[in-house]
Amino acid sequence: MKKHLDAVGTVLRKELTDALRDRRTLLAVLVSSVLMGPLILVAISGLVASLESRAEQREVYVSGMANAPTLRNFLERQTYTVKEAPADYEAQLRKSRFSDPVVVVQPDFESTLARGESPVVEIVSDSANQRSEASTGRIERLLGGFGRERAVLNLALRGVAVQLLEPIEVEERDLASTQTRATRITGMLPYFVMMAVLYGALNAALDTTAGERERGSLEPLLMNPAQRWAIVVGKWGAVASVSMLIAVLSSFSFLPGQWVLQSDTLAAMFRYGLREALLFLVVLLPFAAALSALLMAVAIRCKTFKEAQASATIVLLATSLLPLINVFNLGGEAPWHLWVPALAQNTLMTRVLKGEGFGVAEIVIPLFVCAVLAAGGVWFVARMLRHAALK
Repeated sequence: MKKHLDAVGTVLRKELTDALRDRRTLLAVLVSSVLMGPLILVAISGLVASLESRAEQREVYVSGMANAPTLRNFLERQTYTVKEAPADYEAQLRKSRFSDPVVVVQPDFESTLARGESPVVEIVSDSANQRSEASTGRIERLLGGFGRERAVLNLALRGVAVQLLEPIEVEERDLASTQTRATRITGMLPYFVMMAVLYGALNAALDTTAGERERGSLEPLLMNPAQRWAIVVGKWGAVASVSMLIAVLSSFSFLPGQWVLQSDTLAAMFRYGLREALLFLVVLLPFAAALSALLMAVAIRCKTFKEAQASATIVLLATSLLPLINVFNLGGEAPWHLWVPALAQNTLMTRVLKGEGFGVAEIVIPLFVCAVLAAGGVWFVARMLRHAALK
């Protein structure tokens, strides 16, 4: 047994040395792991900060503002700056060159209002223009406030109690915690981490199997008296180590990444500390080991590196598409989600971001599935090396 373990250690050290000499692997570790957290958080916080700055500007673009001095007075009393919309605002909205909805006032606004009727005011936006669509609700609430103010004044002039307009009081109570609300913005972080782990293991897994077969270095290795399973375990250990290293660096990269957050709101909502990073690793490390074995099992059937890349597309697609079930499933989590690789990891890491965490019973199922995949992949690679022709 000691002899087999020595063979595993020898192959492991050799494959790790080759992997660390590979510039592609080093580049994957550097870009996808160390820089991923800060870059993603900078991008998300930049978007949130831009939306916040636009809200603080308190600007309203109006077409035909001269027709409604009463409305202008209300908007200015709400500390909004009224600006004239460009003449071709519809074309600019369609082409996303203009990022604000436009309030269109009809010429008969004041005369209709004086008769006690309801003038028509349009809010022109483009649902394909996300920046203008995001501000539509704010404009609707603003114009709704103008309508309520006019109604209150009309009732007061007639001696009618204002409370008749609101026979009931409605209060909202949001059950979501601060961290849960933050996942509406940061909910894609688990997906990016899993993709980093996947692509980090990809080059190492393909190079140690199909790459060595193409270079002709696999056959001399198999001429050694060591058992096939010992050689395969050593190779898998090296690939899994690279993948796990990326998982560790990716999970911890979000800790310093919080220093570069540009949005104070997001900084207050996004709570990611040492506990969250460690829980991410509990989920990611078995997943990295299973992915490594699965990619090796796919690549061992191929004779060239390019052929292995094409075959690995199936694994890439499955890993990237399965987490999207949570996006399109409006019914929430289901028990079977924990039995599906990639989906289970995405589900558990999302819980961590929400501040909910998970128990031992919930992590056992994904761990079992990852163990089965890893064992099956290693067994398949050893079987192929024992029976398949290497030339």
